[in-house]
Amino acid sequence: MATYEHLVSLKDKHASLDAELGKEQLRPMPDSAVLMRLKKEKLRLKEQILRLEEEATPYRDRHVH
Repeated sequence: MATYEHLVSLKDKHASLDAELGKEQLRPMPDSAVLMRLKKEKLRLKEQILRLEEEATPYRDRHVH
């Protein structure tokens, strides 16, 4: 299923960005522009992941928060 493979790919990229963000934050003088770019990209991926997961979940099984 292409959607599942795409979802796994997005989650892998999200995890990689998280690791990269952690490394940048550990530097003695983190680059704020790099941090901002990584955080924005990570958020963009998270939104895509949530959208795909929502599309894959039947309406009756969704939980309202």
